[in-house]
Amino acid sequence: MDFDFTEDQQALRAAVRRWVDKGFAFERRHQLARAGGFARPVYAELGELGLAGLTIPEVHGGLGFGAVEAMVVCEELGRGLVNAPYVHGALVAPALLAAAPAALQAAWLPRMASAEALVVLAHQERGARYFLHHTGTDASAHGSGHRLTGAKSIVPAGDEADAYIVPARLVEGGAETTRVGLFLVAKGAPGLGVRGYPTQDGARAAELVLRETPAALVALDEGDLLERAIDIGIAGLCAEGVGLMDRLVELTVEYMNTRRQFGVTLASFQALRHRIADVKMQLELGRSMSYYASLALGEPPARRRHALAQAKVQLGHSMRFVGQHCVQLHGGIGVTDEYLGSHYFKRLTMLELTFGDTLHHLGEVSRGMQDTAGVFA
Repeated sequence: MDFDFTEDQQALRAAVRRWVDKGFAFERRHQLARAGGFARPVYAELGELGLAGLTIPEVHGGLGFGAVEAMVVCEELGRGLVNAPYVHGALVAPALLAAAPAALQAAWLPRMASAEALVVLAHQERGARYFLHHTGTDASAHGSGHRLTGAKSIVPAGDEADAYIVPARLVEGGAETTRVGLFLVAKGAPGLGVRGYPTQDGARAAELVLRETPAALVALDEGDLLERAIDIGIAGLCAEGVGLMDRLVELTVEYMNTRRQFGVTLASFQALRHRIADVKMQLELGRSMSYYASLALGEPPARRRHALAQAKVQLGHSMRFVGQHCVQLHGGIGVTDEYLGSHYFKRLTMLELTFGDTLHHLGEVSRGMQDTAGVFA
């Protein structure tokens, strides 16, 4: 199997890295984080590069690229610790809107491709424990549309978004059904309450409250729509995690080659060299599973879900191992707010919890192995 990147993919990587090096130094990110994590100006710059429309079809003004190109971009944004809701706005939301009626696509996808509009998925609820189809939000038919009542938590960039894609359970004849639909709710809609707050990694999230809020039906989630979009998000976050780890390891090696203790550099101590070797091994394990995750997005649903859960488990272990050991190898400076490395560690910690933590996905992997697990399989 050929794992080499094409010339176009390498050129895409180089373009994103040039923008990061030129336009997103740590000082800018630190300033944004201390100001509350508002990232729409950064997302607009990504739109100018064409990255907001990376996976949106060309007919709607996007580039029409696939999973490998998305992986390349996410890796480089991770390396640069770019403060923008890229995975949520440019990968997950377009995948959901691809199933929307033509009029809804025409109204939103071109604006999303140019980063004029930011649309994010609002699916998490208290008590859901990462299970996608657990929803207490109700959707009742009202005229030609629907009205939503419920609440969603930890919506990424929620107070900066222009619209939300909200899963809700259909109410028919006054009774709640088992059918779940995906609905688009515009910012400022009547009955919509949004409370934003900064997150630990310098980004933003929000709590949404919906009280008879008007919404347009995107699609019924009768098949694989929501799960596939979440898997696309997981693959993007895995790639971002690889970029984060890659740069954090570089920072740690640079520090070990310059920091002196007992008259010699830290890199001269064999025990510490062994530790950084273990760190690099975990990085490469994470990288290989990130590649596997992106390539598995084209597989049948059951196989794809199992592969993405496996990748999330490995990335969870790798990100925790790399983050903790790199911080320890730095000593006290590794946890200070003024040092770049601590911010990489924060972002790695947040990624481990996004779209299901390691323990949740370990359970998903186990469920997928029930037919083959055991000594006598």
